[in-house]
Amino acid sequence: MDQMLYASTNGQTPTVGLAQALIQGQAPDKGLYLPVSIPRFAPGELESLRDRSYPEIAAAVLAKFVSCTFPPETLEEMCREAYDFDVPIEPVDGRRYVLRLDRGPTASFKDFAGRMMGQMFGRLHRDAPGRLVILTATSGDTGSAIAHAFYKIPKIDVMVLFPPAEVSARQRKQMTTLGENITAVGVQGKFDDCQALVKQAFTDRTLAGVQLTSANSINIGRLLPQIVYYVYAAVRLTPEGGPIIFSVPSGNFGNMMGALLAARMGVPVERIVVATNQNDEVPRFLETGRYEKIVPSRHCISNAMNVGHPSNFARVVSLFGGWLDETGTIRRMPDMEQLKSLLWAVSVSDEETRETIRRAWHERRLLLEPHGAVGWLGLERYLHEHPSSAIAVSVETAHPAKFPEEIEHLLGFTPEAPPSLAELELKNERFLTMPADYGAFHRLILDTYRS
Repeated sequence: MDQMLYASTNGQTPTVGLAQALIQGQAPDKGLYLPVSIPRFAPGELESLRDRSYPEIAAAVLAKFVSCTFPPETLEEMCREAYDFDVPIEPVDGRRYVLRLDRGPTASFKDFAGRMMGQMFGRLHRDAPGRLVILTATSGDTGSAIAHAFYKIPKIDVMVLFPPAEVSARQRKQMTTLGENITAVGVQGKFDDCQALVKQAFTDRTLAGVQLTSANSINIGRLLPQIVYYVYAAVRLTPEGGPIIFSVPSGNFGNMMGALLAARMGVPVERIVVATNQNDEVPRFLETGRYEKIVPSRHCISNAMNVGHPSNFARVVSLFGGWLDETGTIRRMPDMEQLKSLLWAVSVSDEETRETIRRAWHERRLLLEPHGAVGWLGLERYLHEHPSSAIAVSVETAHPAKFPEEIEHLLGFTPEAPPSLAELELKNERFLTMPADYGAFHRLILDTYRS
């Protein structure tokens, strides 16, 4: 099998192999890496995965992208170690399901990508000189998933930037109670400020003495593992290869990109419902053809989706022949007809999110948290406007117990916390604070990691 090559969405830098794309994170031209060509499933291959375990399906899917970097037996071991938890598909009614991606160690879908990245980076850097520093920005669950995935991995340090006013107490504690090789930094600003600081650091030549990379969804290592659970749901629910609809609550658009790549690989996806909160820059783009960032991003209760300029939308545009640069400028329009034939976007308000949580519980005993509620309402709206006999799956991205105050207020009870969340109450927090100022961030990196 030939080595898979990765190209920047900005198209101004040479293609690279997987190892280089992983370590660089962002391409030198400030674009994001994507496979030069998307591999396809062979005839009958999806059907052959129907009765396989999640780690086995993960190995089969990821082998198409990483086989020249990680041998098959190594990849299989990595998948077994990364995915040692359940991946429930909960039937709701008729042909509608909820894919619960909340059973990992931090009770978030980001465990799927984070734990595989930990496996990849740990093996790639095991014999490399020096220490690798992972910078990541988070609006909710990314930071905790990455911190736990890389916790105590030799020769790797992690610095997580987060906006304290916009993360829940449990989300914060999952980042601030680890210590060791994990440094948590509260930034006096919004997620977009955190993300801008991280992006600027990657292109700052004065930091060349520090080996920096990213574990945000700008890194191709975050994106590839997110393809797997869409394949998993499809082969479990459509054994005859029938069509399937996915509704994906979307903020920085890495999760939705996983569904889009699964469709390009041959999963029979009828439509992808792109469900956002009131940061509606993408629904408006699909409606008007004009892409306009939201600055500052709007604060909503589905806090991990409070993103006014989603990095991964550059990858979406690129897959459909367009070019969206890192500033949010459309340099070349994508094929809008093709784009809209696969993606259907909707924006959901906080009031609608809360009402969906109430209604889902009282009518169906379906327990949702704010992000999953955005996805569920998006699916309901799509099916109301576009009746379909296809299997329909809404993605639940976080455990309801991560939002106990909201659930208590809306439903009158506190969801039972899994052990990984319950034990947080007994741990001490430690984190730094800084303004949303690049000069301060630059000094912090050098003071912390310069040898």
